[in-house]
Amino acid sequence: MAFVTRQIIRTLTTSAARNAAIKHVTIIGGGQMGAGIAQATASTGHTVVLVDTSEDILKKSARGIEGSLKRVVKKKFADKPEVGDEFIQKVMKNVSTSTDAVSTVQSTDLVVEAIVENLKIKQGLFSALDKAAPQHTIFASNTSSLPITDIARSTARLDRFGGLHFFNPVPMMKLVEVIKTESTSQETFDALMAFSKALGKHPVTCKDTPGFIVNRLLVPYMMEAIRLHERGHGSKEDIDVAMKLGAGYPMGPFELLDYVGLDTAKFIIDGWYEMEPDNPLFAPSPMLNKLVAEGKFGKKTGEGFYKYK
Repeated sequence: MAFVTRQIIRTLTTSAARNAAIKHVTIIGGGQMGAGIAQATASTGHTVVLVDTSEDILKKSARGIEGSLKRVVKKKFADKPEVGDEFIQKVMKNVSTSTDAVSTVQSTDLVVEAIVENLKIKQGLFSALDKAAPQHTIFASNTSSLPITDIARSTARLDRFGGLHFFNPVPMMKLVEVIKTESTSQETFDALMAFSKALGKHPVTCKDTPGFIVNRLLVPYMMEAIRLHERGHGSKEDIDVAMKLGAGYPMGPFELLDYVGLDTAKFIIDGWYEMEPDNPLFAPSPMLNKLVAEGKFGKKTGEGFYKYK
């Protein structure tokens, strides 16, 4: 009887812990996405630890967050600069940094991973973190193209693993795709939805399919624009203008490809093609492959489909 009672208490305690609001968040990856997620999370009163492999990267991340906050304050508190300064200080106090991910996750409610889009590297990271994190800790990946299920298999917490796909720039973009795998528990999914709403975001529910919702529609659209141009059915300039004026898009597909990065687009489509080689939507593009091979990735390299000064 005592054993049964202990089991009931343990179950209730675990359930209560999972249903508790997420307060302490560890973000792995100090790049643009990770820093953006850290800013959005810290701005809503959560305690954040931003983790990366070097202090130099983390210092750059912190400077980036502070600079972004100053831009926010300039608009939001234009007539009250002292209130704006106080807001920045308050948010920055909520953010700390570390190069030791394993130690950090020992006292966190949620881990959000935003590192390189490499399945083996992500699996290795989560495998190590799984051994150190408390039972109630939820794991989430910000991957935009890899299956959440494949990443989660490296852990023993399939029920406490989901996807949180933010969009760049994170502080400005309202959407978050919340991905529920076949193994993700309803408690975990509800916690991730509640966390997204607490950040002031608009979460949408996604199945664990290639590209989720946005990229599943967006990447094939961009690829078809390239194929249209490859076939000689339209210049890149005319295709961009047509989609902006005809569909009301803020950028044409070639402008968007250069903004996203041609290397990133190629990585995504190559991965999907490997998974579903018979799907014509995922067919690779010789033109895209050639530009990437030449190191023309878009805006970040000064040239992609267009040239940038």
